[in-house]
Amino acid sequence: MPQYHQLGQIPHKRHIQFRKPDGTLYAEELVSTHGFSNVYSLIYHCHPPTNIREIQESYSQEPKIAYKRSLKHESFEGFHIEAEDDFLKSRKPVLVNNDVHISLAAPRKSMTDYFYKNADADEVIFVHRGSGDLHSIYGSITFKYGDYLVIPRGTVYQLEFTGQDNRLLIVESFSAVEPCKRYRNEYGQLEEHAPYCERDIRRPGNLRTFDETGDFRIMIKKEGMIYPYIYASHPFDAIGWDGNLYPYALSIHDFEPITGRVHLPPPIHQTFEAHNFVICSFVPRLYDYHPLAIPIPYNHSNIDSDEVLYYVDGDFMSRKAVTKGMITLHPAGIPHGPHPGTVEKGIGQKETKELAVMIDTFKPLWLTEDALKIKNKDYYKSWLE
Repeated sequence: MPQYHQLGQIPHKRHIQFRKPDGTLYAEELVSTHGFSNVYSLIYHCHPPTNIREIQESYSQEPKIAYKRSLKHESFEGFHIEAEDDFLKSRKPVLVNNDVHISLAAPRKSMTDYFYKNADADEVIFVHRGSGDLHSIYGSITFKYGDYLVIPRGTVYQLEFTGQDNRLLIVESFSAVEPCKRYRNEYGQLEEHAPYCERDIRRPGNLRTFDETGDFRIMIKKEGMIYPYIYASHPFDAIGWDGNLYPYALSIHDFEPITGRVHLPPPIHQTFEAHNFVICSFVPRLYDYHPLAIPIPYNHSNIDSDEVLYYVDGDFMSRKAVTKGMITLHPAGIPHGPHPGTVEKGIGQKETKELAVMIDTFKPLWLTEDALKIKNKDYYKSWLE
């Protein structure tokens, strides 16, 4: 989990008087998880974070489920999701269950006239195309191609893009998203065997205090509904904060692959974990170096998990006809494996240049109506000779 961080001005003790230059008090806010028993941060506002001026009419953003029960390998052309100007409208859920929602988005424009808060889920935004800045009350994080942006639930944020060609993979997790426990020692420090370390984690910086009043729209997502709230003060009005709960970035290009003499299973690629699913990173790496090694993955029966692969770049060693932004779904209950010809082709090769994000869920995923619009026909037949 992220380590302790501090930005701006804070008092030397918690929950004591902390006054502005005019003698009035800053408003202290505790942002906590699991009640008061897990990571938290303390924020000091210029104005109370409770100044609600108006609540406008809510509307649904629930995924439209096409069907829940399926036992068929599927693939989807992710870049066929149409671009839209607005960030929230551009988010199209494609595979969902009660633990996680996997969405694609192609927003053309920055969030300039509203802020967004997901009150239900941690968000992991993978930046496939585009660059810009993630702004929040904790400061700003510059992002670019290959970045994971990990945003804890309840964080009010804005995305500012530098251009209009943006492609995002968005994972909403209804439990906390964390670095894998097996990578951390009892003090929370990433251990030597972990494929990334604290130096790779980019924390918020450049804290700007917006001591402003007026009308500020925050779009709050809760239980599939969007609630437009109008606040009387700017949501990024912190004079300072400290703690262990804040957004951060990790680049897939900083993930150091684990290799071996013979083929190693997918858990070596694990990057994050949450309740009932994991996120993994496939990155360029050397192949297995046993003299008789078969570097292409073996056939595998998914007994306990659905496997989702999002293809980012490069040639994927075990698949044919892969396109950028393609998503494959291999459901629990039936085996999947390398496409015909790829096993022999891979023998003797020294390295792979593939780049992909994998999401394994331990409950079945459901296809949405948006997924059906970009579905490839008869992918399940692609293993036939």
